[in-house]
Amino acid sequence: MFLFEEVSQALKAEKTLLSEGYDVRLVAPPQHLRAGCDLAVAVESFEQPGARRALEGARVLVRGWADTLEGGLELAALVTTEDFGEWLMVRAGNMKASVEKATGRIVNTSGGGCPDIPYLNLRLVGRTLREAEAPKDLGYTLCALMLDRAVEGCRRELLAEDREAHPAEDGRAAPECSEASA
Repeated sequence: MFLFEEVSQALKAEKTLLSEGYDVRLVAPPQHLRAGCDLAVAVESFEQPGARRALEGARVLVRGWADTLEGGLELAALVTTEDFGEWLMVRAGNMKASVEKATGRIVNTSGGGCPDIPYLNLRLVGRTLREAEAPKDLGYTLCALMLDRAVEGCRRELLAEDREAHPAEDGRAAPECSEASA
């Protein structure tokens, strides 16, 4: 796994490697390997040399490489959903996104104490899931990444509800939550 000093570099690494076709996962590195950033990017070890070249080409600042994931954790594998009738709330880690189900409009984001959260709240609340940019593309912290997962959870849930309500039209996009917005 690649290790980083800053969350923003880990997010940039994930984006770079995904665009290059690598199978990557954001993970929390083992405690003894953490230094400044609680995110690491895991790739298969045989892909490390090529992935490193891709990161160097994209000017991603890598702190180091660790051959083991032992002691590391999958990042917020637990995403929970609460249905409040007209509204849906999805929680990923300490971040939550709430959406009006009828319109797909984001009505609230909450949680986290990272400095980019007020900015993300301003950029997301009032927009539909289709209009909203990916929080991880707007922010640069672990909170932004968790909020991104919460928003993606809203998109998945509302698409699933739309498909269940219209089984004959399975595969069509929800009015406010199309896959194009993902």
